[in-house]
Amino acid sequence: MNHILIVEDELKLASLQADYLNNADFNTDLLSNGLEVVPWLQQNHTDLIILDLMLPGRNGLDVCREIRSFSNVPIIIITARIEEIDRLHGLEMGADDYMCKPFSPREMVARVKAVLRRLQISPVDALPPPAQLKLNPLNLRVFIDNRGLELTTIEFQLLQSMYMQPGRIFSRAKLMNMIYPDQRVVSDRTIDSHIKKLRKKLAHILPSQDLIHSVYGAGYCYVPQDQSRRR
Repeated sequence: MNHILIVEDELKLASLQADYLNNADFNTDLLSNGLEVVPWLQQNHTDLIILDLMLPGRNGLDVCREIRSFSNVPIIIITARIEEIDRLHGLEMGADDYMCKPFSPREMVARVKAVLRRLQISPVDALPPPAQLKLNPLNLRVFIDNRGLELTTIEFQLLQSMYMQPGRIFSRAKLMNMIYPDQRVVSDRTIDSHIKKLRKKLAHILPSQDLIHSVYGAGYCYVPQDQSRRR
């Protein structure tokens, strides 16, 4: 049974979230202050965090940033802010998904299940070990077993960035800042074009798997081969 930590200072909303998650066979704990989160995590285990941005004590973005310094636990950010830049900041801090208030508790449960399904494999459904993916930055090649694939510098940097943090959603803006540190003017379509070419090349080696997933309205993420095969 998965455990969910809810960090929300609106007590009625937090109780409603907990009720729906408990009915969906999750265990839950509640925190209402941003200063409590990191100390709690250092003493307890959770499988996913539902994290509100507007918290007393310490805001959710700062909490998310510190969590990512020592843990890859999945995080779903909850925000009342509707501006795209606020959502992107959350994703760039390492959140795996976000929801805007007001939201349906049923949708929240569905998103929790989707994130856990994307990032975890239950022992019952585990598959045999996948082929080993190796990246060689010296010659910009990707190797799977004895098969090699040559990439352009941009394609290799994109793959390496996402490969190092599997399951994390990278916004287009984040990828552009990582790939083009000189701040040259490029558009979202530039990243989309490179991703499209990269996926096409990877498909030559792994035609039945989609290692780079598009997340509507958010960006892209790398999904390891064993999880990709289950989709």
